[in-house]
Amino acid sequence: MTTGKLSAGDIIEARCTKCREVLNHRIVAMVEEKVARVECNTCNGVHNYHAPPAVKAAKVPRTAAVGKARKSSTAPRASKKDPAEIEREEWASLNPTFDHAKALPYDMNTRYSARRLILHPVFGLGVVKTVTVPNKMQVLFKEGIKLLRCRYI
Repeated sequence: MTTGKLSAGDIIEARCTKCREVLNHRIVAMVEEKVARVECNTCNGVHNYHAPPAVKAAKVPRTAAVGKARKSSTAPRASKKDPAEIEREEWASLNPTFDHAKALPYDMNTRYSARRLILHPVFGLGVVKTVTVPNKMQVLFKEGIKLLRCRYI
């Protein structure tokens, strides 16, 4: 690559549209001081000049004094618990405190409040976690949380 003034016939680096790589090209046409068209020395394709991508500068890591302190990139990431596993653990911790005799049979037209024990015909014993507006409630069963219909309080 030359460092002086460019002219037709000089060799320069350009991105080839056929080869899809930065290769040596011969200048075919120029408009004033700018390179307009080039010919690839590898595939002999003639196309408009496409400058090679600029080399990006390496990022300088921020120090604790300059910005917010960050966790070390070498520290292992803490694994997140599976949501189903969390629900099973919650069920296991609540199950011994249940009084099975006080469980209400589930009926979608009944009003329920949070922390109420219910007995569902399919899912079994469960505890109401939350009651939300469009007549829905989240109930924690042994298999996990289920969304059931109910009357809103």
